[in-house]
Amino acid sequence: ATSILKPIRESDPTKLAFFTGRDQSQSFTSFWAQGFGTPNYAAHGGFCSVNMAAAGIYTMGGAFWEFGQPDWDRTKLFMLFGVAEDHDSNPIKMGLGKLKKRGARVIGVNPIRTGYNAVADDWVGITPGTDGLFILSLVHCLMKAGKIDLDYLARLTDAPCLVNADEASDEFGLILRDEAGKALVIDRRTGKPAAFDSEGVEPDLSGSWRHAGFTHRPVLHHMAERYLTDEYAPETVASKVGIEATRIRAIAADIARVAFEEAIELDREWTDFRGVKHKKMVGRPVAFHAMRGISAHSNGFQTCRALHLLQIILGSVEVPGGFRFKPPYPKPATAHPKPHGNAQPGKPLDGPHLGFVHGPDDLLINDDNTAKRIDKAFSWDNPMSAHGMMHMVISNAHAGDPYKIDTLMMYMANMSWNSSMNTSGVMQMLTDTDENGEYVIPNIIYSDAYSSEMVAYADLILPDTTYLERHDCISLLDRPICEAEAAADAIRWPVVEPDRDVRGFQSVLCELGGMLGLPGFTNEDGSQKYADYADYIQNHERKPGIGPLAGWRGNGDEHGRGAPNPDQIEKYKENGSFWISHIPEDAEFYKPWNMAYQDWAVKTGIFDAPTPYIFTLWCEPLRKFQLAAEGKHRLSPPEHLKERYAETMDPLPVWYPPFSDADQRFTVHALTQRPMAMYHSWGSQNAWLRQIHGRNPLYVPTKLWETNGFAEGDWARVTSPHGEITVPVVHMAALNENTIWTWNAIGKRKGAWALDEDAPEVTKGFLLNHIIHELLPSKGDGLRWANSDPITGQAAWFDLRVKIEKVAAPQESMPAHPAQKSPVPKAPENVKQKVGS
Repeated sequence: ATSILKPIRESDPTKLAFFTGRDQSQSFTSFWAQGFGTPNYAAHGGFCSVNMAAAGIYTMGGAFWEFGQPDWDRTKLFMLFGVAEDHDSNPIKMGLGKLKKRGARVIGVNPIRTGYNAVADDWVGITPGTDGLFILSLVHCLMKAGKIDLDYLARLTDAPCLVNADEASDEFGLILRDEAGKALVIDRRTGKPAAFDSEGVEPDLSGSWRHAGFTHRPVLHHMAERYLTDEYAPETVASKVGIEATRIRAIAADIARVAFEEAIELDREWTDFRGVKHKKMVGRPVAFHAMRGISAHSNGFQTCRALHLLQIILGSVEVPGGFRFKPPYPKPATAHPKPHGNAQPGKPLDGPHLGFVHGPDDLLINDDNTAKRIDKAFSWDNPMSAHGMMHMVISNAHAGDPYKIDTLMMYMANMSWNSSMNTSGVMQMLTDTDENGEYVIPNIIYSDAYSSEMVAYADLILPDTTYLERHDCISLLDRPICEAEAAADAIRWPVVEPDRDVRGFQSVLCELGGMLGLPGFTNEDGSQKYADYADYIQNHERKPGIGPLAGWRGNGDEHGRGAPNPDQIEKYKENGSFWISHIPEDAEFYKPWNMAYQDWAVKTGIFDAPTPYIFTLWCEPLRKFQLAAEGKHRLSPPEHLKERYAETMDPLPVWYPPFSDADQRFTVHALTQRPMAMYHSWGSQNAWLRQIHGRNPLYVPTKLWETNGFAEGDWARVTSPHGEITVPVVHMAALNENTIWTWNAIGKRKGAWALDEDAPEVTKGFLLNHIIHELLPSKGDGLRWANSDPITGQAAWFDLRVKIEKVAAPQESMPAHPAQKSPVPKAPENVKQKVGS
């Protein structure tokens, strides 16, 4: 590995693309990549749920996912949008158990009724890709009925902030600000503009400011103008979303009733960021949770923003009974780093790879408007791609767009199979040669614990350990295990001794970092700084006093902040592997505005100084990109993107049809979900899980089943604009009438995972990925339009539309790729392992 990587670092670090499918060690792998100097790094969020994360952080400083959770003990109405049972699996199951025990109502919004949606009291079988329209129709109903929390909106959000109405201004449509850059509101006490956070200010939701011939109105006025129109009325949207207008109105009425007629009050005093003391904490006991189902669409960012808008107008975020953030969140977008991409030979990158852009000036583009990153993240194509675009790396590298690379290095990312769009095409790209007979992608370095499909394409394999054979860190710097009432982190430590030649990938990176002389991985004398990952976990400091683990720092008596402790891992083992710090009772709610929480967060090491902020319903970064397209910025997007910016980058949540809807030849929606045991493919080697889900049929709703004359045991050909598959079908009634679906990650390629070539995963299992392209169909303009959200670059998996027809049963699922060569023998009948620390 060193012989491949060292020349790249010394000559042109951009020639290395390092992407990881496991983002629980993202702070570590990104630190390594930053030291190497390549701008081409990210984890798997771009093809997972970056829309959920980015929309939440830009709107309210956090989102669902690991960022927060419902108030399971107080919520009375819980709505799930697009959540399959692999996500946050055990916590949600336990939470739903609490809700059921208390008699709380659960509404599941999903085209497919399995898992959480199967146990919901009410199932809403929505048309895929229309969740945003449904949500904004609920917003329409609530605003029209006056069922919104005006006090919450005035005090804790930008709803009263004034919007620049001067069309000639370069800041038209941005929030008006004072000389210090503070957003302006009308102070109810004086009727004049004042900074939103001035001591004692009383923001006026109805106050406008007439100045220099223009009337500048607050954000709430623009919301009313947008959402009270008939465009969002239930009667208008019903046919598109597949939900009757009366039912939409009934759901809106239920939400309003629970939020405002069953409100919660806790007798807890708290002080807000303006210095105002409050006697009570008022809660709206309506909570929401959402995931890939609304995220993995080309309209996903705005749909996720719409859901956050719905929560916020109800006043149900960070209150008793509502949605609650988990430390280290909430954290506003402005508190996160901006992305960096300036690579120089032999030097580290100029800052963190990933971050949050706030306008065109933050893009990672060259003077000619081309992208600095191989995946085109943070470019004009998808400017706010906070998690990178892992799904575009191989395609772009193969096309040499924006440039060619030398080495693709990946960790636990099955990009030649179930974690890639256009799987058959990607396999071809990985082995394609140029006119000289050389590989188009010259070198592939891959690390995995299992003999997955991607292993077969690697020039160099770094065999990883399983979770039972390694040290791991579930860190506050990554994706921690916190609760809404507490900060927490944890470790794993080896309990099984490896019986083969394997090493934990993170430990390998520590050694590689030392051999390459990377800053942060070498001592002043050039020697290797960390012996292995366990050494790194205990002794690394991201900044003074802050390291991967927050517990038992210093001499073992400091928490949150403190010097490294060489006995820290032993302390965690003594405590059952985890550390927890409970939030004081007066700081448990209203975290973004509650000074008791802000002070606790500083003490715990989450912030360096109190960082209160207000929620942003009006997303200024989006408006800044629109202004650039309108010619009101020194930078301008390419001409072919300007119309798209106008349509999609509205500062208020908006709905537009998924891009795939343009092709009317394909009318059936096709989706995948992951089974609860297989977040990626990592359960594939588990013998008892194979008995439960060793094959996956295509589930077909009653209407399509009868129309096509299907019977038990039949097979179908499924065709998309990109290709076709032939697969077994099964009837399922609890399914949107125009949607088919299957489980992802079950179907396997012959030769992979040490499975027999006639294993059911191979012959009866399959992937939809073969018919999902990473690019949209050609528009005849010579451009490569990504099948992604235009704002974040989120892979639009769930935009897939197909045709389905009955065919004669083949011998096995099609396409049937030839068996790959396996670097390991077939699985033995019996496995023996030595267990012990």
